[in-house]
Amino acid sequence: MPTSLLWFRRDLRLSDHPALLAARDAAGPDGTVLPVFVVDPRLWGPSGKPRRQFLRECLADLDATLDGALVIRSGDPADVVPRLAREVAAGGVHVSADAGPYGRRRDAAVEAALGDVPLVRTGSPYAVTPGRLTKDDGTPYRVFSPFARAWRAHGWRAPAPRPRAVAWHDGVDSEDLPPDQGLDGVRLPPAGEAAGRAAWRRFRDERLAGYGDTRNRPGVDGTSRLSVYLKYGCVYPRTLLADLTAENLPGEHVRRFTDELAWRDFYADVLWHRPETAHEAFDPRMRRLEYDTGPDADARFAAWAEGRTGYPIVDAGMRQLLGEAWVHNRVRMIVASFLTKDLHVDWWRGARHFLQHLVDGDLASNNHGWQWVAGTGTDASPYYRVFNPVRQGQEYDPDGDYVRRWVPELRDVPTRWIHEPWRSPDGVPAGYLLPIVEHAAERQVALARYEAVRAGA
Repeated sequence: MPTSLLWFRRDLRLSDHPALLAARDAAGPDGTVLPVFVVDPRLWGPSGKPRRQFLRECLADLDATLDGALVIRSGDPADVVPRLAREVAAGGVHVSADAGPYGRRRDAAVEAALGDVPLVRTGSPYAVTPGRLTKDDGTPYRVFSPFARAWRAHGWRAPAPRPRAVAWHDGVDSEDLPPDQGLDGVRLPPAGEAAGRAAWRRFRDERLAGYGDTRNRPGVDGTSRLSVYLKYGCVYPRTLLADLTAENLPGEHVRRFTDELAWRDFYADVLWHRPETAHEAFDPRMRRLEYDTGPDADARFAAWAEGRTGYPIVDAGMRQLLGEAWVHNRVRMIVASFLTKDLHVDWWRGARHFLQHLVDGDLASNNHGWQWVAGTGTDASPYYRVFNPVRQGQEYDPDGDYVRRWVPELRDVPTRWIHEPWRSPDGVPAGYLLPIVEHAAERQVALARYEAVRAGA
């Protein structure tokens, strides 16, 4: 019987899965589909324990959905995939296209190793495949707003139907799931397609109507928490977009949420055109920006990473990262600004720390989000944006609920002083710290360094 090999990557679901349908159709009515996941050491090693654990749980969920048919193998995909294809005499290997720098190189190597067996790319993890949208002159977009307008105008296909029945290939040996990562109390969301779709329904039905008002409040459950499910393809963005169109939902809140999906596609598109920006400044001038190094910078970085800077909103965010492997988006910007512009530490160091600890860590979104804050990225006017951690806390956590949750030393501090406890008549509570730097002074240092880059442009 003809067999298609379906190589799962960032598409761990069965609904709205174009590559699955392509594999089934290629096998024909009498054929079978072999579902495979390759544990690639080039990706597994750098991922960090939260992402590895969540992936493990997603694979367990997918295998259960497939009635135990999922084949797991470890090793270099350029060796593993062609060997499996030969083992089952596969007529083709079907995948969702990968837009990342490593993924593109890996797939080219697999394609070459497959020889006459085609590697068939159908769909991608994005609503609009990276590289598809360009300006009228053929150059890529550098700024989000015009990209988002083109993205909406381009649109996306309707969701693909979930196949009622697929003849899964059996009789192929599988390795065990990757080892449990032992997270020592870090609380991860439930994994898998059903959990992702349930998270979407809860957000759509309960919180979307107020999204524009609550999305920046870290002390309120106002965001979707879908980033990890999008990261691993437990849900597909066009499924969400189609749902938003079909439902009678409040327009402004829908637009704001849709913008977040557009940001995700935008950063993937930037990385597609400029793969070096995963590690280097998007704006070449900013590669000359001065950062602090040496023991003092290392000590400040450690204080930031452990949530002991003396700035409550910063410390709360970094402790949330360690406790939930996730950080509210507004707080991600605050802590990134503090590291790069108050502590003058290279954005790449912070981005790498986030990727080690975030369960939703995504190279394109994470690293370009850091660059947006650091002033090295795609933003059209980055130089004067320096987040004041006290004012940010007062504006977005006005009652101090978020700080009190993650910084228990401050639970008894009156709301008036919760974001600047050093000004309280009672002083800083025992066990907490005075600020490790003075924000106003460090802001001037940061602006001077940006001006030095601009002057030398």
